[in-house]
Amino acid sequence: MQYNKLGRTGLKISNICLGTNMFGASYVTDIEAELVIKESYEQGINFIDTADFYNEGRSEKIIGNAIKTQRNNFVIATKGFMPTNEDINSKGLSRKHIITAVEKSLKRLSTDYIDLYQLHYWDPECPIDETINTLNDMVHQGKIRYLGCSNFAAWQLCKSLWVSDKNNYERFESVQPEYNFLQKDIEKELMHLCIDQNISIIPYQILMGGLLTGKYSKNSKPTDNSHLASVHAQRAKNKYWNDNSFNMINKLKSIQKKTGYNSIELTIAWALSRPAVSSVIVGASKKTQILSNSKATGITLDKEILDQLNSL
Repeated sequence: MQYNKLGRTGLKISNICLGTNMFGASYVTDIEAELVIKESYEQGINFIDTADFYNEGRSEKIIGNAIKTQRNNFVIATKGFMPTNEDINSKGLSRKHIITAVEKSLKRLSTDYIDLYQLHYWDPECPIDETINTLNDMVHQGKIRYLGCSNFAAWQLCKSLWVSDKNNYERFESVQPEYNFLQKDIEKELMHLCIDQNISIIPYQILMGGLLTGKYSKNSKPTDNSHLASVHAQRAKNKYWNDNSFNMINKLKSIQKKTGYNSIELTIAWALSRPAVSSVIVGASKKTQILSNSKATGITLDKEILDQLNSL
């Protein structure tokens, strides 16, 4: 396993981040999830990503229970924004909601601090000054160590950085965007901003909801116990289950034959080669998947193969 620094900080994160949005879902038992976390640690993965919204908080609870005896060995990232109940103030980035969300995440994670707290989405109804001021207070209270954001456009991240610089607040050290062979919007502006400001890009959906694992066929529905059959994967299925994606997968297969690497290894190696990418989020529901994902961190692709992958 290889490690990179988070943004301009001294914190070191594994370049594979364990994604856990399936933890707490019906097709992954708590025992299976805990075994995945244990195997991840044995393979050198110290970085785990979750969110308070994942399966109504069950993902955070499972993680908290699994790591409580080794808490300081992990870098735990969670996110806040989405509603966890029906109260009018249970969503967004207001001071009220952020404080409540952080406190509840701490309790579910069974920890005194969150290593990386990320804003799940931009909130057009709340001034970003209010949000960052609140997060800054919580860093100085010791409840949060570092700040990040997710699904922010370049202008939103830039405005946030300006607010932090102007007020001497803690700043975002990472951004978590959707990024894969068919979703490359971040290359237009966001990636350049992150390079310039030394901000880590931690992409999700690099396997397009699992479509690139090679176990799906365009002419067959996902099996009941698969990720793409789950309720919380329907957004990815609706977005990526189409002719364009499967045509791209056929092109990827020809590259696989040239290199001897499978689609998962090629995808992870490609994503890690991209500018400013410090770690990639890859979900796993079985120990064997962790072993497969970990192999990709030692792969260096030559320019010809990278050019082919970039053109997909």
